[in-house]
This record gives sequence, structure tokens and C-alpha cells, in this order.
Amino acid sequence: MKVAVLGAGAIGAYVGAALHRAGADVHLIARGPHLAAMRQHGVRVLSPRGDFTARAHATDDPVEIGPVDYVFLGLKANSYAACGPLIEPLLHDRTAVVAAQNGIPWWYFHRHGGPHDGHRVESVDPDGAVSAVIAPERAVGCVVYAATELEGPGVVRHLEGTRFSIGEPDRSVSKRCLDLSEAMIAGGLKCPVEPDLRNDIWLKLLGNISFNPISALARATMRQMCLHGGTRKVIEIMMTETLSVAEALGCEVGVSIERRLAGAERVGDHRTSTLQDLERGKPLELDVLLAAVVELAEITGVQVPTLRTVHAISDLLALRSAA
Repeated sequence: MKVAVLGAGAIGAYVGAALHRAGADVHLIARGPHLAAMRQHGVRVLSPRGDFTARAHATDDPVEIGPVDYVFLGLKANSYAACGPLIEPLLHDRTAVVAAQNGIPWWYFHRHGGPHDGHRVESVDPDGAVSAVIAPERAVGCVVYAATELEGPGVVRHLEGTRFSIGEPDRSVSKRCLDLSEAMIAGGLKCPVEPDLRNDIWLKLLGNISFNPISALARATMRQMCLHGGTRKVIEIMMTETLSVAEALGCEVGVSIERRLAGAERVGDHRTSTLQDLERGKPLELDVLLAAVVELAEITGVQVPTLRTVHAISDLLALRSAA
């Protein structure tokens, strides 16, 4: 199995290191000091499950890798449309692209069935720009339940969780998913193949859609948002509206809002990825988290006034932070 990790940051390098440990032919694509460190020392993973080092091939040039069986996308979703020159040298006719993104993916309605089958979600695939670069039939969905961070160049700190749920847009249990799952498990990760990954997408989105924008607007940690009565109530309402959209699209989350809030509170003083991006001056990944659900509410006729309000304010924050 030949795998390229495009965007070998904290999550990408962690997955690449695990697959390399399992015996896969892994190639990590990165740049800057992080790339230099991986070339010299490999990827060092520091984890409560045990530290290890993986000396996978690392480069900034996909051409020297050539076509692979799987491309694992560790990029932010708002970078997908511009990644064509990087991903094209990695593709052959059967290459699968494993998109480890938060929020609503560009392939969401690909082979979905029902009245919205084939519908393009403009917020995440504007004018079809992402589909033109990554054909939906290549997509293997991936919902990440692992928390990692780059402690330094070439050093990944694994904080918690090892689950990477994967699945096909058409709900089949395919050989390409089963083969990838086997390799991920051999590398020490959990990788269930879900018959309908969309349920997992909404489960994770339930937290991301509320905590991420509110954390950026309030500059607050998970615990602080949960313990403050006002923000906790806003988050509850946002989650309720999100569940209504999911249910209108035939998805079941299977976790109560109170249980989701309790889990978030236990995380403690963790800063969401959106807050971290804001603090680092990086683009905010809010379209796939918030704008897309507002768009889905429009096509399903679900009323989401609080999601609309938070989207309007956080969208202005994103525009100002990018200026």
C-alpha cells in the first residue's frame, strides 16, 4: 500500500507515522522547518500510549512521489480548491482521497439518494471548485476523533483518542475502505468502516458548529464556555438547531445535547482549532462548519435563527482576521 499524506501537520504526520509503523509505503508532504526536521529525524510521536519514531519519506514535491493508492488529506478544507498542483501528481485511475476534514464535506450529496442526490453545497464547493480538483468518486470520508498538536518541528504530541471513522459516500463497505482500515489498525489506530459516515459527520459537527465560532468570538476555552450560563445556553440552542437540520436530512446523531456538553466540559481548558487559528493569524475554517449548515437549513426548510446570527458575526470576524 502506497500512501501520500498531503498536509503532514499534527494529524497528518500522526496518521502517516502510524501507517509507516504498520509497513505501508508512506510519503509525507510538508514544508519549512517541520519538513526539514522530518527529513533529518523522522516523525517523533509523543503519546500516553507510548512514544515512537517513524522515518517515512518526507518531501515538498509530490512529483518525486508519483501516483499512490491513497492520498490522506491533512489540509484545512478551505485549502482543497487550491491544492490541484499538489494532488494531481499523486493520482492514478483508482487513487482514493481520504478527506480528514471537519464539517460538511464537498462530497456530502454524492450518491446520497433521495431528493437532494448530487446537490452541490455552495459553501464548501463554490462553483464546483473543489469537485474539479478532487472528483467526488475518489472520496473516502473520514471523521477524526483524535487530538494532536505539533509540539515542535517533526514532533507530534498525541493528546487523546485514536479513532478515525471512514466510509464511502454511497454507504457501501468497499474493499478500499477495508484495506485502509486494516492498515490503520495495524498501526495502532481505531478505524471502523461506517455504513453511513454522515451520522458521524453530524455527531462531530454538533460540537464544532457551536464551540468553534463561540470560542473565537469570546476567546474562551471549552470549560469556560460550558461554565458560563449565557454561552452555554447559546451553544445548547445552536446544537438543537443543528440536530433539526441533521434529522431533516435523515441522519441520527444518537447523543443527547446534555451528554455532548458534559463531554466538552470534561475536556477542560482546551482551545478549539478555530481559536488557535485566530491567535496564529490563520484563515478561519468556518464555511464547512457553520455556513454549510445554514445553507442546508435553507434547502430543507428548517429554521435556524441562532445559527444564522452566529454565522453573520463570526463571518465578519473571519473577514477582518484575514485582512
